[in-house]
Amino acid sequence: MKSLILRPAYHALWLLLAAPACLAAPLTLHMVDALGKDLQGAVITLRSTDAARPLAAPLKSTIDQVDLKFTPPLLVIPAGSSVNFPNSDKVRHQVYSFSEARRFSLPLYSGRPYPPVEFDRPGIVTIGCNIHDQMRAYLYVVEAQYFGRSDAAGTWREDVQPGEYIVQVWYPLARDNRPVIDQKLTVTNGGEVKLRLATPLKLRPVSQVPPNWDAY
Repeated sequence: MKSLILRPAYHALWLLLAAPACLAAPLTLHMVDALGKDLQGAVITLRSTDAARPLAAPLKSTIDQVDLKFTPPLLVIPAGSSVNFPNSDKVRHQVYSFSEARRFSLPLYSGRPYPPVEFDRPGIVTIGCNIHDQMRAYLYVVEAQYFGRSDAAGTWREDVQPGEYIVQVWYPLARDNRPVIDQKLTVTNGGEVKLRLATPLKLRPVSQVPPNWDAY
């Protein structure tokens, strides 16, 4: 059998023909509330309706404790990810959560942290300190191919492969933990899509808003 020799003039064409048929293209989602105001800091997930598509891989993340605040106050991670909770303060903290998606407790400590906590179930995890009631953070554990948060202009951008997806939008400060948007979205070749809330937001009490919050 003769070996195949790719001459330089045809090499680029061969690579193009051999490339995957479904290439990711830039997709922009623009979120606004019921009044048309940009929805900053919203959590977005896109999950393919094709069950064979692999989900986003787990990550290793960190939520620190600085000046009696969790930093960052909100983190979005894929299911199976682990999170470190170092304590950079000079006082001891006791980090805990009673949330259904993940219950855990890290007894009083400072300096060297406990081993990372794994979050293997999707859902919203509210995190607090048993010593300092004003400390609060939120973890969004997702099962999706794509995820992120909207910027100050209410937009989120990602390279997304064509296909049919379920797009869900959560607003972290909403009183109700259910998605404020939950619908199908067909992605063909990127582009921009505007998503608008059907009803006005009902927000959490001020006592549940982290002091270093940067959204809405």
